[in-house]
Amino acid sequence: MRNFSKSKLLALRQCPKRLWLEIQRPDLREDSAATETSFQIGHQVGDIARQIYDPKNLGALIDVQSEGFKQAFERSEQLVKLSQPIFEAGFCAGGALAFADVMLPELVEGKKVWHMVEVKSSTSVKDYHRDDVAIQAFVAQSAGVALHSIALAHIDSSWTYPGNDDYSGLLVEADLTAEAFSRTEEVKDWIGKAQQTAANLAEPAIETGSHCDTPYACGFYDYCSRNAPKAQYPIHWLPYFGAKAKALAAQGVIELSDVDDDLLNPRQLRVKAHTLVNTVYFDAEGAAADLAMHPLPAYFLDFETIQFAVPIWKGTRPYQQNTFQFSLHTLSESGQLDHTEFLDLSGGDPSEPFAKALIESCDTSGPVYVYNAAFETSRICELATRYPGLSDELLAINARVVDLLPIARERYYHPSQQGSWSIKKVLPAVVPELRYDALDGVQDGGTAMEAFLEAIHPSTTLERKNQIKRQLLAYCKLDTYAMVRLWQVFAGRTELKL
Repeated sequence: MRNFSKSKLLALRQCPKRLWLEIQRPDLREDSAATETSFQIGHQVGDIARQIYDPKNLGALIDVQSEGFKQAFERSEQLVKLSQPIFEAGFCAGGALAFADVMLPELVEGKKVWHMVEVKSSTSVKDYHRDDVAIQAFVAQSAGVALHSIALAHIDSSWTYPGNDDYSGLLVEADLTAEAFSRTEEVKDWIGKAQQTAANLAEPAIETGSHCDTPYACGFYDYCSRNAPKAQYPIHWLPYFGAKAKALAAQGVIELSDVDDDLLNPRQLRVKAHTLVNTVYFDAEGAAADLAMHPLPAYFLDFETIQFAVPIWKGTRPYQQNTFQFSLHTLSESGQLDHTEFLDLSGGDPSEPFAKALIESCDTSGPVYVYNAAFETSRICELATRYPGLSDELLAINARVVDLLPIARERYYHPSQQGSWSIKKVLPAVVPELRYDALDGVQDGGTAMEAFLEAIHPSTTLERKNQIKRQLLAYCKLDTYAMVRLWQVFAGRTELKL
């Protein structure tokens, strides 16, 4: 009888076809960058959990990669006879195998028992975590472990890092003992279904659907959807149409032209109409009127941020957006364009010097243009809270913010945007000579965060660090120059040589 890992059983829970492909055709799996990042974060949180649950470093760590499965199971069996914390203890029984993140010995009524903790990098308990914990409990109990309780530890996003490598408050436990222990028969049923699925010679005939990204993005999606009809103008280009798009897709409706106009709001109708006839919508008069109330001089601002599941800077929280870079273009009344910027790659907390440089660069009057104001204004509010002495000046910048995104959404649409008004889509439509894909290395916010992490890593060479610095500065500068050029077109100020 095949023994199924916890991950294989969870794959079954998502889709039997995914399980079959995991077993028969793992070569077809293509995990996204986001999935790979989530794996890395999970490993990082796991490392910190060992520090939290074993501050005196008395525990034992099972490393299945170096020890192999057989040795890992045998050593785990010996360790549960002792009384020390165990990390990544492996058990194989009942047709399944699993590795426990944390096993802690306890005395209950004079008997040694075990408290198991599954550690997750999320900020709450998810429904699929409950399946995870039920499998862990079943395997451990089937292997004869005196399991007394089981909890899921997740990140407390309200916790603030006090510094000095003290992560004692990072994780909070949710007791799932009663629920996990009550689901034994369910887990047995999953194992039985997994055995049947694995024994099938033929690939299960399951079409793609909402299950393909719930609860995880499936790495086999491209393979499974390879023969699906491809729309010339997909209905998912319709903005804010997700639930309706899924319902229509289930009925076989995938083309924009087949969507009833009665289902669409004015913006969606605009996307549909101009996409199907390949024309540009531009309410130039309306855009100019929107901007006329904001005279020069004007400032065009963009931030880059980094977030850590495990904070590295004192006074910051898990998953907090920490500002490390800004670009600011200034357009004077005479039409002169100047640029200032800030970037801190020292590895220290850049927040306070960032805030001071921002205040100095933005002066005290004139509109501050951003693209999607909620992001920049939220970061400024956070900085104002952290640094009360700078609060008035920071919040004064917020009071001057003007968002270009609503103007773009209401006044402009090009079919090449494919239903999106992100600046990465709007810029090449409005100003074709400017393109993010022409940049070297850093071309979007995700790669900017990756580049920042590489730059501050102690092992990164000075040469590579300087290369990253040039790439980050060029990327952020294009973000604000893009806003300048969008403003120019929307404001009807084409006489300016920008």
